[in-house]
Amino acid sequence: MSFDVQTIRIAIAVGIAVSMLWHEKKNLSPGGVIVPGVIALYIFTKPLLILYTIIVALGTYLLVKYISNYVILFGRRRFSVVMLMSFVLVWVMEHLSGLTSNRDIEFRVIGFIIPGLIANEMERQGIPQTISALSVTTIATAIIIFFLIGKV
Repeated sequence: MSFDVQTIRIAIAVGIAVSMLWHEKKNLSPGGVIVPGVIALYIFTKPLLILYTIIVALGTYLLVKYISNYVILFGRRRFSVVMLMSFVLVWVMEHLSGLTSNRDIEFRVIGFIIPGLIANEMERQGIPQTISALSVTTIATAIIIFFLIGKV
């Protein structure tokens, strides 16, 4: 599914505003300021993409947690490893799903960056907190977008 440029801009702007307000009120991040806007674009049309994106974020979180037992990860280095692992997991999963004989099953996520941003916040503030913040801000963003432009 593709979106026109104006819809994407509005979604990201609203997502940033909602994310900032949520962070000010609850001191919780939904995985980065752009994440709610991007995910809100798919909430009604491709919910499986959102599920797969969260699964990759969880996988990334667990993989980086395991790696951190053997390598010192903090600050920029940790963020870089999180983003790289997310990118690799998405690429591997999409490649493996392309090798299956059943073409009805397609593994896709929302970009290569979004799962890494979510995983980074999971590592920083915890899984339940990140998922709850992401859920609330994404739904609020989708509702606002719907009222602004009549579609999501």
